[in-house]
Amino acid sequence: MNRLLFENIRISFQSIRSQLLRTILTILIIAIGIMALVGILTSIEVIKSSINGKFTNMGANTFTIRNKESNVRFGKNGNSPKNYKTISYEEAQRFKNQYAFPGTLSSISVRASSIATLKYRSQKSNPNIGITGADEFYLNTSGYEIEMGRNFSTQDLLLGTNVILLGQDARKALFAKSDSALNKEITVGSAKYKVIGVLKEKGNASGFGGDKIGMIPLTSARKDFSSSDMSYTISVLAPSAAYMEASLAEATGIMRTIRRIPVGKEDNFDLSKSDNLALMLIENLQKVTIGATIIGFITLLGAAIGLMNIMLVSVNERTREIGVRKALGATRLFIRRQFLIEAIVICQLGGLLGIVLGVSAGNLLALQFGVGFIIPWGWVTGGILLCVGVGITAGIYPAIKASRLDPIEALRTE
Repeated sequence: MNRLLFENIRISFQSIRSQLLRTILTILIIAIGIMALVGILTSIEVIKSSINGKFTNMGANTFTIRNKESNVRFGKNGNSPKNYKTISYEEAQRFKNQYAFPGTLSSISVRASSIATLKYRSQKSNPNIGITGADEFYLNTSGYEIEMGRNFSTQDLLLGTNVILLGQDARKALFAKSDSALNKEITVGSAKYKVIGVLKEKGNASGFGGDKIGMIPLTSARKDFSSSDMSYTISVLAPSAAYMEASLAEATGIMRTIRRIPVGKEDNFDLSKSDNLALMLIENLQKVTIGATIIGFITLLGAAIGLMNIMLVSVNERTREIGVRKALGATRLFIRRQFLIEAIVICQLGGLLGIVLGVSAGNLLALQFGVGFIIPWGWVTGGILLCVGVGITAGIYPAIKASRLDPIEALRTE
């Protein structure tokens, strides 16, 4: 059986060489279909990996507690908007003091301003710098890292020292080099702040001004940017993903107690995991995956039709050869297998070429995103099996037609 299989494969390659131009064109059509499918799907895997990496940097095991947004409903039966009480500084501090889940780390922050302008001598930033008041643990729970300088000290928090950490966009707006920013005094709003550190670049993906930021001590934010509607955010870093649900449950119970929410009433605060947005973005990519699959199938359908045409032409051109093989004892099954294997071989050559091109094209995007080389093995395997299916579908009718030729009539063919 194996000997006959290898013999059929050998004959298939001989046939391919005898009609090289038509075969190459068919292989290219199949390769384009597989390249479109595998290339787009590889790109999607790259984007998923990039999204997961970005949100992992934000703190994969982090969840936040913030003020619940008002829900406004319109229409005849709509309810009036419900206003929720903001999370006060005292409530945030009580939570931080009472929350003692093993291995967790919690921090308090507040958005002091979203439209701040920073100034240093004659240099001035655009009015789009976000000023965040934070404690000494905020860097751990938010995924930021210090590139140069230092973090806030306990003394900075206790005394409300006017010191600031600059994000990369904020730093570039005022200083040419990161090291030149250290120990310089800049103007933030109407107050003077000393630069004690520069944050590593984080990126400004999906509207999050990750590098358009300046961090000041929480007490300084309360002193210089105080407002009546200021709402504080609590960030909690769980020890690992395995403890996330238990940490969430503990935090919810403590926050409900602090906010004095009666049993049976809904929470008047929002508690969300940092990877929720990443999951939402990845879910939206599934639609792109479906579109890519449809495009690939349409292209492969055209390739299957082209391959069937080539195989029918091949049967007509090799009628005498088929007659000789039958006269020498070749059975219908052998002839049928020969043409089927030939169709599958052509499809596999096109499929392998398409996979190589598709993975290469997809990983060009990986270079742009700074993600490692990705091979979607599931789709690669699926592409190979798909090519087998296309080969069988396109080759079955020509194979049956060839096997049914009368050997005497076939030998008469010139």
